[in-house]
Formats: sequence, structure tokens, C-alpha cells
Amino acid sequence: MPTRRILVSWIGYADFRALADTLPPDQATEVLRGLNPPTPLTGQAGPLKTLIDRERFDEVHLLTSHTGPRNRLYTEWVGGSPVLHRLTVKNPTDYVEVFRLMDGALAGIVGLPRSPDEELCLHLSPGTPTMTAVWVLLGKSKYQPATFYQTHDGKAWVTTVPFDLMVDYVPTVLRDADARLQALAADGPQDVAGFEAVAGDGPAVRLAVGRARRAARRDVSVLLLGESGTGKELFARAIHAASPRRERPFVAINCAAVSRELLESELFGHKKGAFTGADRDRDGAFTVADGGTLFLDEVGECDPVMQAKLLRILQPPADGSPCLRAFSRVGDTRPLSSDVRVVAATNRDLLGGVAAHQFREDLYYRLAVLTVRLPPLRERRGDIPAIAGRLLERINREFARQEPGYRPKRLSASALRFATAHPWPGNVRQLQNTLTQAAVLTDGEVIEQQDIEDTVAEVPGAGAASPDLLSLPLGNGFSLTRHLEEIQRHYLRRAMAEADGVQRRAAVLLGYKNYQTLAAQLDRLNIESPNQ
Repeated sequence: MPTRRILVSWIGYADFRALADTLPPDQATEVLRGLNPPTPLTGQAGPLKTLIDRERFDEVHLLTSHTGPRNRLYTEWVGGSPVLHRLTVKNPTDYVEVFRLMDGALAGIVGLPRSPDEELCLHLSPGTPTMTAVWVLLGKSKYQPATFYQTHDGKAWVTTVPFDLMVDYVPTVLRDADARLQALAADGPQDVAGFEAVAGDGPAVRLAVGRARRAARRDVSVLLLGESGTGKELFARAIHAASPRRERPFVAINCAAVSRELLESELFGHKKGAFTGADRDRDGAFTVADGGTLFLDEVGECDPVMQAKLLRILQPPADGSPCLRAFSRVGDTRPLSSDVRVVAATNRDLLGGVAAHQFREDLYYRLAVLTVRLPPLRERRGDIPAIAGRLLERINREFARQEPGYRPKRLSASALRFATAHPWPGNVRQLQNTLTQAAVLTDGEVIEQQDIEDTVAEVPGAGAASPDLLSLPLGNGFSLTRHLEEIQRHYLRRAMAEADGVQRRAAVLLGYKNYQTLAAQLDRLNIESPNQ
């Protein structure tokens, strides 16, 4: 099979200036607006068109941070049937921002692992020096091998970058990194004070506990990342219990469960008469948690106004403790202060929200001084027997307290095998609900596999077998739109899983003509990549 050649390049100022030379004066003026210099590039094709005219590429992907009609005009003019990727670049010389954007673009275009039938070609000439450096870094490491092109004075050529990161430098770095990872994952949760409530002993949870333990010792903000139901509040409480703040309060606030007006009062408190129903002065979470830990769950759901207020309170004084918080209650101008370490959690892609201008970048970095990723159950199947056993012990204790003579339940071997193999899209929360229902509905002392299967099947989209969607009864709350969306979610998740999270491959599996259509559907139905 012939190799597919995929070109990825920024559109640079010189490319737009070359386009302007071919346009009527009014269109040329619009294309040149904001460029430096704002003059046409007379008699030249520009770096990008020069390369496309002289080399054969099966796919052309163009990155641009520009707005307006110039992008459309350029893609119509340059040839090669390019796919345009619109990226928002605040500072084209910021390596952190540029790396994140370009890495994300390449992940969507070629994905990882790379297909052996594809040749990735990166054009170094357009864009800022920062962009060129990032192309080299990505092409010589994460997305290697890559072919680098340069153009100048109407000529195009393959350029050699005379070093190999993977051979010359990475082995030494990896030796050090392996040692650090081994140190982080050396102990299981049962061996770490404060984390005894975390069940399981697999490598993924050991690494999460290791990072969380390091964070617990220091007064730094921590951001817990993980799907819904992975135990983020459990980890937040463990961080508090393992910290020097363990004797002080732990306060949890669910930012998604409270309206913005009430959330401000919940966090900062309010003065009597500040709003309807404020019949007395009230302390907020930052006051109550003084000396301890404040857990902000679902922080990604905060609207822009609340994000700005959180940003302000998370900025410590220049000469004070990193956890010193200055604020005022709602309806009051009197300044208050408290010493609070913040642990936040989200199941959203906050960096993606930053790129889409839905979440403040400065707030993200205030919250994510240290991040801890909590693995979903499908990545820690070896831990499921221990987790299920711990959950069932808790359920048995609670039911025995409520019901004298209650006979404790246990899982049969086949039920445990089924639970271990099941994907559990709702993670630990879904597993707990399933075990609770099975314990309620099972007459004997043994919960069998069929009991678990019957309970799981009641969760939409999660069961081992789905009902015939063509035979569902109409009326009584039936919604065709909802059922069609469930079908879409099923196949979108399945395609993303089979494509290892690479949108371009998943789009092919689903029969979409381009992966932008898939991306729009994933966003509309709020489906995250399995690799996130």
C-alpha cells in the first residue's frame, strides 16, 4: 500500500501577503489587515503555496490563528484541498500555549500510535520561531518520524535536523523519570496514612496516591481530574487527612449543585439583608474552612463571573502564606481573611475549555499547581474485586443497622467475574449503586451473576444487552429525540474507543467525510475522548 503523505503547516504572514497580490484591491486590503508589513508579496507564491506546488501530499492540514474571510480565500487559492484548523493563539511566542495547541492539533490529525502507512510532513517556514521550534520538538519525539520541509525564494526542500531526541537524550531522562515514578508508586493506599479508605492496589491507583501524598504535605492547590464517579471527593478527603491540616475543618462545596448567586454566598458568606431571604449574617466556606481544606467539586461548571471571583481570592498576598485568602461577604465591604488550602475537582477537559474561552487560563493554573488524575474502573480492573468487596461490606453494615436479622450478602465467583469484566461507565458510583440494588433485591445470601446483570441492565446504555429500540412502547414519557441521542452516544463512544481516541480514525469508522463533523457531534453530546 502506498504511503499517505500528510502535510501540516501554519499559515504565515508571507502566505497571506502572497495571496493579497492576486486579489482585487478591496479584498487585498481585508487580507492584509493587521499583518506586518501590511503590503502584498509581489510576484511570489509564498512559503506554503511554493511547497504545495512542488510536492505531492495526500492530505493538507493548515493551522491558523487568523479570523475573517482571509482564511477561506487562502484555502481556495493555495490548492491541495486543505483542511483548515482554526486555533486561538493569545501569544505566538509563548512555548507552553503554542505546544499545547500544536500537540492537540497533531493528535487529532494523525493520532497516536502513528499508522505505519502515513508520512507526517511538517513545514517549518511559516509561523513564529516558537512555532518552528515546537514543530521540531514534536516531530523528533512524540510524533516521530516526521519529514521537515523548508521553503525560500521559490524553492522547497527536505531539511535535516541533526539530532535524535529519542536516541541521544531520552534514555538518560527516562532512567531518572522511571526512578521518580517507581518512588511515587512504591506504596499502596493501605500503606499511606490518610489514604486507607482508597481500595485497590494496582499501578494506576498507586501512582495517583503517590502524587496526592506528595501534594498533601505542601500548601499547594491541587486539581483532581477524572470521570464522574472515580472517587474525587474520597481523594480530596485523603489529601486533607494526610496533610498537616488534618485537625482543622474539611469543607466540600459542589459548584454544579448551587446557582451562581447562592454559590457566592456559600463560598464567601453574606451579610444580613444582602438579598431576599438573608435574614442573618452567615459565614461562608472560606471562613468555616480556616486552617483546613476547601474542596471545590465540579469547579469546571462555574460561570465566568464566579471564575473571576475565584481567581481573585486564590491570588495570595505578595508577602503572605500561599494559602492566605482575602475576601468579603456578599453585601459587605469589610475585608476578611482565612488560611485555606483549595483542592478542586472536575470531570471536564479544562484545558480544552481554556482553548474554547470557556474557562479562564489564569484560574486553571491557580487551581492546577499540582494535578492528580484518577483512573476510571476500566483502567484498573484488577482492583474491582477489592473495591466491590469494600463497597459490599459497607452496604451490609448499613442494612444490618437498619434491619435486625439482616443476613449479609456476598458475591458469587461468577458475579465477581462479571463485575471485573464490565466497563462501568459510571465508575465506582455505578458499581456501588448496582451492588446496593442487588443486595436489596436478592433473597438469599449470595448475589449471583444474573442479579448483577439484571441491575446493570436498568442503567440506560450500560447494560450487557439493550432492549429492541424499534419495539419500545410509545407515550408515557417516550422521547424519540432522547432515544436517538442514546444510539448516537453508543456508537460515538464505541468508535472513539476502537480508534484509541483519534478523531480522524473514528470518523472513518462511522462513515463521516471528515473528522470535524465527528468533533461537532462529540461536543454536542458532551462525549469525552477515552484517552482524556
